[in-house]
Amino acid sequence: MQQACLSIRVDATNPRHHLWCNNGTWWIHYTLNTSDGRIRRVRRSLGTHDLREAAARRDELLARLAVEGARVS
Repeated sequence: MQQACLSIRVDATNPRHHLWCNNGTWWIHYTLNTSDGRIRRVRRSLGTHDLREAAARRDELLARLAVEGARVS
């Protein structure tokens, strides 16, 4: 496994940045840059039907990834 860094742009005017709703469930999408120069797009279910909860989970996940990074295979 290799280390990856979060690579995102946040549109402050869009409170739903990095979120989309698929059949009632909110998902997040973001990009990781790996140590070997590859780019990995990640899509992940946030497991909620509530937009406020999805935004809170998104903020927590992006903050954690910004600090800790991610491990990718």
